[in-house]
Amino acid sequence: MVKHQPLQVYEKQLCLSCLTGIYGCRWKRYQRSHDDTTKWECLWSFILSCTFSLLLVWFYFWWEAHNDYSEFNWFLYNHSGEWSDGTVPILAATAVGFTYIAFLMILALCHVAVGQQLNLHWLHKVPATGPFLHIGALAAVTALAWLVAGQMARAEKTRFQVMVLLIYLSVLLTLYFIPLSITSPCIMERGSLKAAPAIIGHQGAPMLAPENTLLSFNRALQRNVSGLEADVTISLDGVPFLMRDRTLRRTTNVRRVFPDRQYDDASLFNWTDLSSLNAGQWFLKDDPFWTVQYMSTSERWSVGNQTVCSLEQMLKLAAKSKSSAVFTLHRPPANHPHRHDWVNLTLDTVLRSGIPQRQVMWTVDSNREMVRNVAPGLQQTSVQKLPLDTLHHKGISRVLLRYNQASAQDVRLYNENNISLTLCSVNEPWLYSLLWCSGVPSVSSEAPQVLRKVHYPLWLMTPDEYCLIWISTDLISFAVVLGIFIFQKWRMSGMRSYNPEQIMLSAAVRRSSRDVNIMKEKLIFSVDVFISCLDSHSDGTHSLQRIH
Repeated sequence: MVKHQPLQVYEKQLCLSCLTGIYGCRWKRYQRSHDDTTKWECLWSFILSCTFSLLLVWFYFWWEAHNDYSEFNWFLYNHSGEWSDGTVPILAATAVGFTYIAFLMILALCHVAVGQQLNLHWLHKVPATGPFLHIGALAAVTALAWLVAGQMARAEKTRFQVMVLLIYLSVLLTLYFIPLSITSPCIMERGSLKAAPAIIGHQGAPMLAPENTLLSFNRALQRNVSGLEADVTISLDGVPFLMRDRTLRRTTNVRRVFPDRQYDDASLFNWTDLSSLNAGQWFLKDDPFWTVQYMSTSERWSVGNQTVCSLEQMLKLAAKSKSSAVFTLHRPPANHPHRHDWVNLTLDTVLRSGIPQRQVMWTVDSNREMVRNVAPGLQQTSVQKLPLDTLHHKGISRVLLRYNQASAQDVRLYNENNISLTLCSVNEPWLYSLLWCSGVPSVSSEAPQVLRKVHYPLWLMTPDEYCLIWISTDLISFAVVLGIFIFQKWRMSGMRSYNPEQIMLSAAVRRSSRDVNIMKEKLIFSVDVFISCLDSHSDGTHSLQRIH
């Protein structure tokens, strides 16, 4: 008679049960397996890791795109007609997805570490499916050396060991030598750093006060900006005024004052009607940049009583503060009475305001020759990336571009040919620092209060310092990887000499190794299966005897 009861006594492994239960819904011991993972489950593990990489890349780039959040919200407003912060649900969904996939990745790595078979539950497979993009960092790949070395030490096939080693070394060597192809404006000699780029307040300081209002421009001037920038529209009676949107719905109370005309083009209102609208209450209500809570009672009263600002008012404020002025002029629609003389009306307003011509950056390309003859002192500015010959032929001395339209080579070329470059919209310190190192003369920003706090580039490194950090990091990583492989080989070298007698004797040890536990469970499971087969055979024999 075989006594197998003592063999069924095993140590409870709560952590392992939770690990396999959450990942593959295998909560009981007999559901776990130390066998090799199937090819299908390997495929799902690959999809899971690729999805994690994709979310990591997406989260990184969306975080870096924080500079353009306001433009993204304005794009949504133009298509939906309702102002809201569209970045919040995207960031929230990304954070939830990234956390969930990262949790599954940790569980999968833990399965590999303890030698358990990967068996991802179908409930996790549905949200894990998606496109993939691989990204790696040297620290992460170095840490993976522990798992790679452990798998190689356990593997019995030489071909598998060689394949795993080659793949891992290829990735590692690629990361080691990637810095050879990396160039950055912030890797430079400190003595070559030029003066900080001048800051132009785009729409004033729209994070501190309603955009395109006198209060917003005053807040920008208090932050020592070098210029003011605005978007200009021509009213029905020929008055240039400041308005970024096509309609007045977002930034005024037109829905309450003129409910029947709330969807009309802003240029179809005369100046009298425009002056009667409130241009500040929307800021207190929507709080687009989460700054209202920090305002005092008097500041909120001032914000709530702002009106639509005319171009002449902004130019007089710029003249008084000796700041430059730049504006983008929107041509009126086809049915507008000033469709054809919009440039003349704007030029007359500039000359009538009393601002020195040298302080105005004229960006309108239409009738530029006529403008040069009437007001030769204006700084002719292009909002398009034109060849140098064209710029010199048109008498253009300044270029206003979006920050992603100019490369480091363009910046250097403009500087060498005495073309002053202004990049917009620059709202983040890291981007401002990067453009500072590139030698950009000036930037246009919706957050001048943030950029004014940057007194030096966030990071600046000489080529020798960068080379030292790069080589040191590679050497440390190589030493760590080599040490891990040697340790794992030494750790696993003694396991191949174990036999069943040694396994049963090791049960007396208070804390056995993980590999011994694995072999014990396999032995116990084999005995259980053999006894179950004997019991089934015995029951079948008795049944046949009763039938006979």
